[in-house]
Amino acid sequence: MATSIQQTLIEQTVRAVKELYNAEIPVSQVTLQETRKEFEGQITIVTFPVTRFSKKSPEQTGTEIGEYLQSNIAEISGFNIIKGFLNISLADSYWIDLLNNTLLRADYGQFPSNGKRLMVEYSSPNTNKPLHLGHIRNNLLGYSVAEILKAYGYDVVKANLVNDRGIHICKSMLAWQKFGNGETPESANLKGDHLVGKYYVIFDKEYKKETEGLVAAGQTEEEAKKHAPLIKEAQEMLRKWEAGDEEVIALWKTMNTWVYAGFEKTYRQLGVDFDKYYYESNTYLLGKDIIQEGLDSGVFFKKEDNSVWIDLSDEGLDQKLVLRGDGTSVYITQDLGTAQLKYDEFGMNESIYVVGNEQDYHFKVLFLILKKLGKSWADGLFHLSYGMVDLPSGKMKSREGTVVDADDLMVEMIETAQARTEELGKTEGLTEEAKAELYDTIGMGALKYFLLKVDPKKRLLFDPNESVDFQGHTGPFIQYTHARIKSVLRKATYTSGAVAVPPVLSVFERDLIQSLANYPTIIEASAKEFSPAQLANYVYDVAKLYNKFYHEETILKAEDSEVKAFRLNLSATAAKVISESMRMLGIAVPEQM
Repeated sequence: MATSIQQTLIEQTVRAVKELYNAEIPVSQVTLQETRKEFEGQITIVTFPVTRFSKKSPEQTGTEIGEYLQSNIAEISGFNIIKGFLNISLADSYWIDLLNNTLLRADYGQFPSNGKRLMVEYSSPNTNKPLHLGHIRNNLLGYSVAEILKAYGYDVVKANLVNDRGIHICKSMLAWQKFGNGETPESANLKGDHLVGKYYVIFDKEYKKETEGLVAAGQTEEEAKKHAPLIKEAQEMLRKWEAGDEEVIALWKTMNTWVYAGFEKTYRQLGVDFDKYYYESNTYLLGKDIIQEGLDSGVFFKKEDNSVWIDLSDEGLDQKLVLRGDGTSVYITQDLGTAQLKYDEFGMNESIYVVGNEQDYHFKVLFLILKKLGKSWADGLFHLSYGMVDLPSGKMKSREGTVVDADDLMVEMIETAQARTEELGKTEGLTEEAKAELYDTIGMGALKYFLLKVDPKKRLLFDPNESVDFQGHTGPFIQYTHARIKSVLRKATYTSGAVAVPPVLSVFERDLIQSLANYPTIIEASAKEFSPAQLANYVYDVAKLYNKFYHEETILKAEDSEVKAFRLNLSATAAKVISESMRMLGIAVPEQM
């Protein structure tokens, strides 16, 4: 998204090439970038592409274009050439006008509706266990991407496809039936999802005992796993569920109700929400019509055992099963059906699936099949693939010894935030209730920011202690900066309004205005790339620049009242951009800290 000055620079550069060298260059060939910090200037034009028309060195070409631009654009105060780079300096009056007339507007950074609808599907939990650290990254990514896309003008639907059926669900149900003695979340004083997860672990332990016993009696491990009584009972329970057995369905509903109540608490603490829930128990039979459609059109073919396949070898993939020989679905069958159901319900232009990178192949196949079936909406499908999250070993014990429980991690983060905040003595004058809210805000902000500042595609190492550093590249540092600005504005009893100041800015004021002016461009880039990391790193840069400005310039005690009012305006704009950016990341910012 080019600002008006960038647009002017591009247009005038095209004119300069025409007038100086009698050559036409397309607008797309004029490359602008932010000037590197070690050089003077704010906007850099790359002159290498023009040398083939000027027939001169990059330096001479840059000098000639720079002189042309300076004489034709009033806002340019000077320029310098570093090799093939033309660094443009803009006059202080330009930056002051930008703050007064653009950045201070109430609607600054808001995009109009683009008339397009988009779905973001995230979370997708299984109802046989609680959410874990991987789910936290998934939920935060999905929520933040949805909020950024809303800010960019999309009508966004947040969807959650719950995996509430299948053999893994029956394992928890069977273990509870056999070993639960009627235990409930209330009687056990456990969140419902943790209680059901407990029985999933019990099933696994008992099943291992049975298989070990069968191996000791002479069976191979593979035979033992197939013939262990527990797995056979679980398979029988699944058959009964699919046949609509009343007793099994009643138990399934009861245990799922426990799980959903537990999930709801976790989602609330995480600060994520959904507009639409889909349940696999309602969608697992979908897709069979699509399979028939594909058979009729020749996209799919049948093998001798009646199974249905698609041949994707021309696309560098292999043959893929889409329906078993006995007519039962595989995952891709129901995913095809669910994709169609979602489109029929919402008619969205684009749909994003937030799912870990272990499913890359699955989504490549899914999207390819939908395109081959001629679904007009298939081009709008996107898999937002993300890497796993690791913890430094020994940082946290998980309840099951294998994965880090989401609820446990959030509690630890809030406790870490409390310890760190009390160490720094930042709670004077706060009530107990206000303190608890502050610890929650800082702990959750630390967790969310640490997970969102990294490019989604990258695997990341999450260090709880590092994430709560008030001086580091962290959420609490940004939150503290926001609280600092709010404190300044409170002391000044600030009211907004443009002010005329002498057109001389310090480098700290100008750098901060320039950074704040990038805000709409960052929203656009984050939305187009489905990457909260861009926004997260941008808001950290804004906070850093504000702190430099705060330490180097007098605000409340500025001698000139106009200068004071100008610096308060700059502070208020920084607070607004920080607050809005953090909101899109799902992070609260405190008014005081």
